Amino acid sequence: MMKLVSWNVNGLRACLNKGFLEYFKDVDADIFSIQETKLQEGQVELDLEGYEQYWNYATKKGYSGTAVFTKHTPLSVTYGIGIEEHDQEGRLITLEFEDFYLVNVYTPNSQRGLTRLNYRMEWEDAFRNYLLQLDAKKPVISCGDKNVAHKEIDLKNPKNNRKNAGFTDEERQKMTELLGAGFVDSFRYLYPDKEGAYTWWSYMFKARERNIGWRIDYFIVSERFKENILDSKIDSHVLGSDHCPVVLEIQ
Repeated sequence: MMKLVSWNVNGLRACLNKGFLEYFKDVDADIFSIQETKLQEGQVELDLEGYEQYWNYATKKGYSGTAVFTKHTPLSVTYGIGIEEHDQEGRLITLEFEDFYLVNVYTPNSQRGLTRLNYRMEWEDAFRNYLLQLDAKKPVISCGDKNVAHKEIDLKNPKNNRKNAGFTDEERQKMTELLGAGFVDSFRYLYPDKEGAYTWWSYMFKARERNIGWRIDYFIVSERFKENILDSKIDSHVLGSDHCPVVLEIQ
């Protein structure tokens, strides 16, 4: 069995003060991916014994950023999707292994007032094409904060949020297109009807205590790889960020 973890840490330095390393050691993942590191190179030295570290930083300081920590040496590592306008924000790292590609992604947020929705649509098409190119060679596991709740079951208040970033018809349609292109949402594959399963909660209004949340963090895998899924879990008890970690167990 292999265990993969993905977590939007909402600022790694802050998360390190809120139990990140304790969870990291406790979960003992084979591959641990994080998003929204909000770091530049050299701002944090992590001593993660037994793990190789791969970092992708945004050009802009204190913004975005991704990292992958792995016990298994990858065959190759690439940063971004090879399109300059999409590769300034440190949003994507791909590790190639013997049996699959791991793609760690932090999808752009459409922002309040949907000021980045048009950019987000361009990103989604470029990202889907990128995954399909990889999928033509070997199966893909893509994890990360996708910044969309796909179906009404994936957030507490769908009616009130239909025109808000993360639950617009446009963003949801792009997720539908991605899955329709030959990929599976591992959590919904195993738990199609499970309600109240969220990965992000606002810091306001005691949303987390009341479980008023959104499921926007995913493990998405190639359709032909779905038989390898043992479990897809949400570690909602883990604090330290406004997101919680998600876990994929594969054989």
